[in-house]
Amino acid sequence: MEIIEWTKFIIGTIFLATGMVFFIMEVFGVYRFKYVLNKMHIAAIGDTFGIGVSLTGLMIMNGLNFTTLKIFCIIVFLWLASPVSSHVIARLEVSTNKNLEEHCEIADRS
Repeated sequence: MEIIEWTKFIIGTIFLATGMVFFIMEVFGVYRFKYVLNKMHIAAIGDTFGIGVSLTGLMIMNGLNFTTLKIFCIIVFLWLASPVSSHVIARLEVSTNKNLEEHCEIADRS
């Protein structure tokens, strides 16, 4: 029984460490990039994938119970809400930025 607990602990720790790597990349990217859409892209990746992997590690460590179901519901909510909010912010930036041509190419819509 102790081997199963240690295996869960090691696998959960690997998931948590992977999530922390994505969080560190997110923080580095937000401070490194200059343009809002680039910052938003790396932040969305860090939020969606980093939180998902970290919470999966907590689910593995916790075992199969009601708390695991709640953590899974949080993962589903964040995976649905984070990309939608990022998309709304990107649309707002594109529609309100007067100097958009300085940062990126705009495809001809005709």
